[in-house]
Order: sequence, then C-alpha cells, then structure tokens
Amino acid sequence: MSTRAYRRLAVATLVATFLLIVLGGIVRVSGSGLGCGPEGSGFHGWPFCNGDIVPGFELTAVIEYAHRIVAGVVGVMIVSLFVLAVARRVEGPRLSTLTGALVVLVAAQAGLGGLTVEKGLDEGLVAAHLGLAMVLLGGLLLLVRMCGARFPSDDGGPTVDNATSNAPRPLKALAALTALVMLATIVAGGYMAGTQNYGRPDYRLGDGAHHACGKEFPTCNGSFMPFGESRLVDIHLTHRAFMYLAVLLTVMLTAAVLRRRKALSAAAVARARWLGVLVAVQVLLGALNVWLDEYELLIVAHLAVGTLVWAVALDLALSLAPVRAVVRGRVPGNATLATTAGVK
Repeated sequence: MSTRAYRRLAVATLVATFLLIVLGGIVRVSGSGLGCGPEGSGFHGWPFCNGDIVPGFELTAVIEYAHRIVAGVVGVMIVSLFVLAVARRVEGPRLSTLTGALVVLVAAQAGLGGLTVEKGLDEGLVAAHLGLAMVLLGGLLLLVRMCGARFPSDDGGPTVDNATSNAPRPLKALAALTALVMLATIVAGGYMAGTQNYGRPDYRLGDGAHHACGKEFPTCNGSFMPFGESRLVDIHLTHRAFMYLAVLLTVMLTAAVLRRRKALSAAAVARARWLGVLVAVQVLLGALNVWLDEYELLIVAHLAVGTLVWAVALDLALSLAPVRAVVRGRVPGNATLATTAGVK
C-alpha cells in the first residue's frame, strides 16, 4: 500500500466514523436504542439482536443492527490502520502508538455501547458513549494530519509543506480551550438527550430535559438561566451554559485569527471562518429544536452539525499548533514513509 492510499484509508475511516455518529442519532430519535432487546437482556440483546445473529425485519431492530454493522466496519478499518502502521516500520512509534490507541478506543466504545443497551439507555452512559465517539473522531482527525497534507510520490517526489505556525501561544491556548468547550457542550447535550427515554417502555412525548424550558429560547420558563427549578431544568441549562461559553470563545477565536490573518496560514483562517458559520447554524438548529414540536430531523441535524463544529474547532487548534506529519518510511511493496515535518 502506498502512503497516499494509507492516508485515503485514514480519511475514509474519519468519514465513516462521522456517519456512524449521525446514524447513532437516528437510532435515538427513532426509538431504536433497545430494538435488539430490553434492559437487562444480557447477550440476548448485545452482541446478539433479540437472541439472533441477524435480526428480523422489525424496523427498530433493523435500525439498531445497521448501527452495529457500521460500527463493526469502522472497527475493522481502525484495526487495519494499526496493522498497516506497524507493518510500515515507521521510524519512531508515533503513528503505531496513535493507531493502537484508536483500537483501544473503538473496543471501549463497543463495550460501552453494549453496556448502554444493558442498562436501558441510562443518560450517563448515553453521554459517555457520545463523548467517547467524539474523542475517537478527534483521534482519527489527528491521524489524518499526521499522515501529511501532501504525499511523496512513489518515485520520491515532493513531501509535505514544511511551513510552521506563526500563531502566538495565547491564540493556541484559546483555540484548544474552544475545542474542549465544544466537546463539553456535546457531552452535556448527550446527557440531556439521554433523559428523553426514547425507545424505553415508559417513553412519553414531553418527558425529559429537552422540554424542561418549554418552547422558550433563549429564556427558560420566563427567566434567562433559572438554575435550581428542577433536575431536568438544570440539565437543560447546563447544556445551554456550555453553548453560550462556546459561542463567546468562538467569537473571540475567530476575531483573533482574522486580526492575524496575514501572519497565519490561509487554511487556518478558512477554518476559523467556517467555525463561526457552523456555530451560528448550530445555535439556530438548537433554537428550532426548542421552538418546534416536530424535531426528530432537527435533532439529527443538530448532532451532525455539532460533530462538524467539534471537528473544525479541533482541526483549527491543531493547525495553529501543527502536529508533526509522517512523510517518509518503509511501506511493504511500495513507497516510503518516515521523516517528519509540520503540517498546517
């Protein structure tokens, strides 16, 4: 396999993981989380589906099983990335170490998914499952960057750009903090979603923290941030609080990058602009989720755009503090990989 093909596999795995996350949102809003077996069903419900290797044609079982199949494909792709990284004999352990960590993460994610089903979609486990998925996506994004922005040709042609970031340390710290707050916002949203009881026998429309503020945004039950009214209100407002902080940090970060655009790479400036646009879209989707009754499609869109926000925020942080890209070394039967250079 050539270095270019390896990076294409890494990019394909990144895209597949994004689609898996979105499919997980479809599982939730369709009430399919327990489609393969009720709470406490043990191996009957996971890894089997209602006791069968292949489920019947009940819609909730099919949707849940499709999620598991895609998760299995992503797992195989990540293991392949690890095996190929080890087989390359890359100078230095970084690529094999990262892909090895990704194998551990995807295995933990599979186990956590099974536990989430076994415990009847407990909100804490739902949030942890979503958070770990975001960490996995972030690790794959880092892997893609480590593989390099451009590749040497098989005859030893040009390698990656050696340019380094001119970003000052406070700007790098602001970008890293913004990405972390984005992640916290997503996890808080996952916890809020876990209170909705989708797919549980006791589900009723209107239950859960999603509806705790009625149809009010940015207010909540007549006030701005009335923490302490109830547990569900507090859960809802925690997600909003992280969101407000994320918006503030995004405005600060975007403005700071644009002020220094002549000293930074065009790619970093473009990411900052995209981050601002995506955050604005995400806030609008969140508001529509509160204002409208028909929100299943909006919830999936909110998850998809939120995942993109996290990815762009992390990629911007990495572009301001460039990772070292593996660009030369031994590849079985083809090109070489292993010298490192900064990638922007």
